[in-house]
Amino acid sequence: MNEEVIPESLDGERLDRVVAFTLDISRNQAGNLIDEEKVLLGGEMVSTRSRKVNTGETLKVLHSSEENLGGPLPEKNIEIRVIYEDDDLLVVDKQAGLVVHPGAGNETGTLVNGLLGRWPDLANVGSLSRPGIVHRLDRGTSGLLVVAKTQKAYDSLTTQFSDRSTGRRYLALVWGQLEAESGSVDAPIGRSKKDRVRMAVISSGKTARTNYEVDQRWSDPEVTLLKCKLETGRTHQIRVHLSAIGHPLVGDELYGGLRDGIELARPFLHAAFLEFSHPVDGTRIAFESQLPDDLKQTLSSLANGFGVD
Repeated sequence: MNEEVIPESLDGERLDRVVAFTLDISRNQAGNLIDEEKVLLGGEMVSTRSRKVNTGETLKVLHSSEENLGGPLPEKNIEIRVIYEDDDLLVVDKQAGLVVHPGAGNETGTLVNGLLGRWPDLANVGSLSRPGIVHRLDRGTSGLLVVAKTQKAYDSLTTQFSDRSTGRRYLALVWGQLEAESGSVDAPIGRSKKDRVRMAVISSGKTARTNYEVDQRWSDPEVTLLKCKLETGRTHQIRVHLSAIGHPLVGDELYGGLRDGIELARPFLHAAFLEFSHPVDGTRIAFESQLPDDLKQTLSSLANGFGVD
């Protein structure tokens, strides 16, 4: 694999876990690669599985036949909505229901499989199991995602997401009325000890901060449309943070968002705005995505049927 910069989200994790996560292989396979002295951090060989990694370190795994580790297969029949493309990157408007990269239970039919079907050279960019991917959206989340087409672009974009110099704004419809017009949730997030599928606010978790601003309110049922800005990018961050303060996303079954009054087949969460510096010339570029039809219809039913405060 090419060198990959350790993002903030993996800071302090064990090396064997990071290698397993990066290559999408078992932890035992990752440990074997470390034992065989095929893993480098910062250009130096590391042979200790429990070695903790640090943000900004470069990871490289040497392997004579990486294809045996199970890289994603190209697929031609996956819809990819490209809204911008140049020689270095492309910006995708991801539809809800599309998984970003292969993983347990989703080996095929992902965005990555489709990307490789159209841009096969992506196989040489970044992580073997997630070629070109520098950030992710949950399966049920729609909206903007940037993909690196070259290693230079990958390195630059990964750094930008790690140092929080990108701009990301989401639209989220939540249950209840928030007292303030704006605010922040600053609470660490980690894997739930009770349910490994869920993330949770826990003291031992990673630092996480979500800023929000009220966009619109409704009284019957009581729901609020928020503009959310991420300062960090933890798994399920917006969903976990808003649920933790008693305002889960409408339609979010995993975090308590299924309630009478609104029927929605997925969490009401849309990545509406994305801004970053172009990896080649440094120009600041920004993109916007309109709400997809299912979310528009949800808001329309509120406005037409229940009235706006």
